[in-house]
Amino acid sequence: MQNAVEGYSLFTDFDVRLFRAGKHYKLYEKFGSHALLRNGVAGTYFAVWAPNAESVSVVGNFNGWNPYLHKLHVRWDGSGIWEGFIPAIGVGELYKYHIRSYQGETLEKSDPFALQSELPPKTASVISTTWYEWDDGDWMKIRYERNGLNRPISVYEMHLGSWVRDPNDPQRLLGYREIADKLVPYIKEAGFTHVELLPVMEHPYYPSWGYQITGYFAASSRYGSPQDLMYLVEQLHVNGIGVLLDWVPSHFPGDGHGLYRFDGTHLYEHQDPRQGYHPDWSSYIFNYGRNEVRSFLISNAIFWIERYHIDGLRVDAVASMLYLDYSRKEGEWIPNEYGGRENLQAIGFLRELNEAVYSLFPEVQTIAEESTSWPGVSRPTYSGGLGFGMKWMMGWMHDTLAYFARNPLYRQHHHGQVTFSLLYAFHENFMLPISHDEVVHGKGAMVQKMPGDEWQRFANLRTLYLYMFTHPGTKLLFMGCEFGQTAEWNHNQSLDWHLMRYQPHKGIFELIKSLNHLYQNEPALYEHSFNPEGFEWIEEGDAQHSVIAYTRRGIKRENDLLIILNLTPVVRYSYRCGLPAQGEWQVLVNSDDPDYYGSGIEQPVVQAEPVRWMNRDWSANLTLPPLAGLVLKRIPEKKKKRGGGAKKHAM
Repeated sequence: MQNAVEGYSLFTDFDVRLFRAGKHYKLYEKFGSHALLRNGVAGTYFAVWAPNAESVSVVGNFNGWNPYLHKLHVRWDGSGIWEGFIPAIGVGELYKYHIRSYQGETLEKSDPFALQSELPPKTASVISTTWYEWDDGDWMKIRYERNGLNRPISVYEMHLGSWVRDPNDPQRLLGYREIADKLVPYIKEAGFTHVELLPVMEHPYYPSWGYQITGYFAASSRYGSPQDLMYLVEQLHVNGIGVLLDWVPSHFPGDGHGLYRFDGTHLYEHQDPRQGYHPDWSSYIFNYGRNEVRSFLISNAIFWIERYHIDGLRVDAVASMLYLDYSRKEGEWIPNEYGGRENLQAIGFLRELNEAVYSLFPEVQTIAEESTSWPGVSRPTYSGGLGFGMKWMMGWMHDTLAYFARNPLYRQHHHGQVTFSLLYAFHENFMLPISHDEVVHGKGAMVQKMPGDEWQRFANLRTLYLYMFTHPGTKLLFMGCEFGQTAEWNHNQSLDWHLMRYQPHKGIFELIKSLNHLYQNEPALYEHSFNPEGFEWIEEGDAQHSVIAYTRRGIKRENDLLIILNLTPVVRYSYRCGLPAQGEWQVLVNSDDPDYYGSGIEQPVVQAEPVRWMNRDWSANLTLPPLAGLVLKRIPEKKKKRGGGAKKHAM
């Protein structure tokens, strides 16, 4: 028997104290496998937390998977950390931890801190490194500004395995580098400011889309090495595009090689299924009350930001973390110490997470997928909030999709669905999401949700997008929605890129380009995204005609925009609308433009008239195209003198 070499450790006593207190946020520098030199001898140091194990050894292809050859040593300090140095092995070797519990049970587990894993369905960990010679310094210097809450943030959400595949072999997933070469020019053309990747952490079950994670520190080997993913991030950064990651601290799967019952006990999860089992996803809930688990999760968040230069984390399923009775019936959950349904330990964890992230990386953002009316999700922790930078505006999404799915004939009876969001739009820092969840599981593609014939469906969708991009808040759109994919998202195949040859789909894409350009070049649309000063109704109550009109305002009043939506297929001639100010107003975007597959009903430059209307001193008669939206802006005096006319926003 030859045990791993004892007497060498990456842990100081201070590291151990921080870990046990739940305050060590860079555990990836200590735990896991680290190829290094010890006294001039090359080898690999291993460290794993298994406090209830009787013995732990490293098995791998280097020792014939023999659990008796390289046993680790438990630290003397009661931390439950097993460690040791094995000479003559390095990067590329496969390994697992062979754990024997005090009950006599034997387990083979992947390394929770592994930087790389075998290609699924194989499950061994791989000794790896995150060394990379980054070339995105210019982006890193300015990302504080580009990720700011007073800046335009337009996010393209995507799943790497089904965005595009090898056209010669549709079953082959493209690698991170191949995707980078195609994705960067596409995002630049479409005009999105950020890309958000569905989880790239290693997951054994591909149809989980990455939300059932077993390798929290490992970039999925389905698409290449850690350095390949870094190349993708770098290329996006070099081209001025931010990168967000979906992150899942809410639950993990019960696969035998993963975190579940890691050392033969419920180490990472609660033992009681009323606290530790998630009925919606048949997975297991982290024990946020255990200090070491909090350190593990917060370290993981910091890891992706530090090592992979990620610009923000979209935190999945926050609502399921906040409520002890989430998706549970009476008797299936345990109240907190005060008898309530709030998960006090999860609340504390989320606050600590955001405090840690923003203290170390104030230039990034955390975004909560939180579907309830929990107060202060995106408010500072010092004022009682959870500390997120933004929160998904799920209410807007549900109401808007329900409204646009209605036959226009009946929309007048549901007018409040399209205006209600402004009653609470500034309670949080909201991001408006049309995400992957809205185009799967029988919900239909976005264009198929719309009523009417083909032209009306595309016209409705164009109007919805114009409404989305001019509504307060940042934006998120799932891949395929930007060109009107007609089929539900299928993770097993590429998007239907051939549709871009057809005018209705090309028109949707051209509109998205124009809206992204408008959003980023008109300060009124982003300077007060989360402030009521940035929005004012002109007309919210014209249910009879299904028309709404509102103003978006920036810091300077000359940047004010007027947005007016006609939500019926009837052209509204001579529709008098109040204007925010006198002067001439030109159309910047008309979703009915023929370039977008619209009918071509135009609204020329209009002169404000001193006719009081809609509680405004100035107004004008407008021609409202059918199922369309207009964005108007006042022509500055100096431009009028040079003969400036109405111009459509274009890339």
